[in-house]
Amino acid sequence: MSLGTGPDPNRFATKLFNGLPLRYDRLGYLLSMGQDRRWRAAVVDKVKARAGESVLDVATGTAGVALALRAATGAEITGIDLNANMLENAREKLSRRGESGVRLVQGRAEDLPFADDSFDDVTFTYLLRYVSDPAATVAELARVLKPGGVLAGMDFYVPPVPFWRAMWWCYTRWVLPVGGLLTGGREWFEVGRFLGPNIEAHYARCPVETIVEYWKVAGMVDVHARPMSLGGGLVMWGTKGSGD
Repeated sequence: MSLGTGPDPNRFATKLFNGLPLRYDRLGYLLSMGQDRRWRAAVVDKVKARAGESVLDVATGTAGVALALRAATGAEITGIDLNANMLENAREKLSRRGESGVRLVQGRAEDLPFADDSFDDVTFTYLLRYVSDPAATVAELARVLKPGGVLAGMDFYVPPVPFWRAMWWCYTRWVLPVGGLLTGGREWFEVGRFLGPNIEAHYARCPVETIVEYWKVAGMVDVHARPMSLGGGLVMWGTKGSGD
């Protein structure tokens, strides 16, 4: 299934986000009007792992969710991301905080370098819009998750209510690019200009009902999809079945 970002979504995503790590957390907060923290907290809240167990955070970026998972659960966290610049920023952040319970790995979500049933829980953020085959990627996330473990993730969404959808359209087409340019420079202007059309195109190709079906086909049960912040964000979670 085409992402709409060219023939190689991984390369496109790497190029798009290469210049962003130094301002990523601050500007992500600003340009989402502070809502990304609520969405991340909702993802962390779904995780059941505790000290002595392990959690994989996919598309970990600058390790914001990984650190939140570590603080909330005491589990050993592995963060994986495609972008080397993001991971370097994450390593510096971990070093400053003296955090040894989070390890970082560079790799692709579509081809995780871990054995089947490796992790007690798996999380991901802003992932499925940047892969060529969302269904196969969800299956790969489920593959490394232990039976009974939780898979939880978040992304932007398109508000379903017409009024809020119109407000969202104006924000993503006008405010987001200009705000990105003023606060983060050319790189954030490009991301701001890209996001709105990309989010709309993604859900046109993969409505939430279709994504839920991807999860179920991958062996997940009790799958939930919860719009957040008037529909500007989406948090999903489910449990891996026993396979019996």
